[in-house]
Amino acid sequence: MTVDRPSMIRVDHAGEYGATRIYAGQLAILGSDHAMSGEIAHMAAQEARHRRLFDRMISERGVRPTLLQPFWDVAGFALGAATALIGPKAAMACTAAIETEIDAHYAEQLRELDAAPPSEADPELRAMIAEFQAEEVQHRDAALAAGAEQAPAYPLLAGAIRLGCRAAIALSKRI
Repeated sequence: MTVDRPSMIRVDHAGEYGATRIYAGQLAILGSDHAMSGEIAHMAAQEARHRRLFDRMISERGVRPTLLQPFWDVAGFALGAATALIGPKAAMACTAAIETEIDAHYAEQLRELDAAPPSEADPELRAMIAEFQAEEVQHRDAALAAGAEQAPAYPLLAGAIRLGCRAAIALSKRI
């Protein structure tokens, strides 16, 4: 089994970039003095760190970033702003939905890396993905604890966001 590391790095970089834009949109609406702003800013800082590390990896390994980045820039900010306009619990529903998908996405990547022959091992990439997955799970759990499931029309909202996240993953792997 051959591991497509450039595709992994491309899609993960796109996802971390999108996450920073979602949190920027949420913070633009909620402001810095909202009760949830500190938690959102903390998550945003972790996502920014993830993005910087993937920026470095893209540069060092000569991986082409997704051509959809300008779209993810606008779409991420719009998603964050729209969910925050609905209310802070909807903003948390957005985080919970996305991080649920990212947890599964990173778990799949880890299985793929672990199944690769020793000659294709990539300890640096594997360690980054494992570390970031743990932080994404913390984000999901924090969002759920903050009342994500109490957002208006939570099942519909979360389902639509999760579907969009899966589509973004599929597109960013290739484009």
